[in-house]
Amino acid sequence: MIERLWMIASGTLLALAAFFVWRNNLSAAFVTAALGACAWFLRYRAELKKNFADDDDDDESNSESLSEGDHDH
Repeated sequence: MIERLWMIASGTLLALAAFFVWRNNLSAAFVTAALGACAWFLRYRAELKKNFADDDDDDESNSESLSEGDHDH
């Protein structure tokens, strides 16, 4: 969910930056585009964080099943 929010924010900010370029306000376009890029990186960070959490959950369940299998012998 948070990834989608950051993606919407980055797209909106980049569209706003294009508007500022069209209006020939280059300083505002630069700041807005930089904020849009930051929002994109935050989306990417949230996605990686979610993937790492999922991997940790998978590792824990695999290690529990392996340790249970060792007790049978």
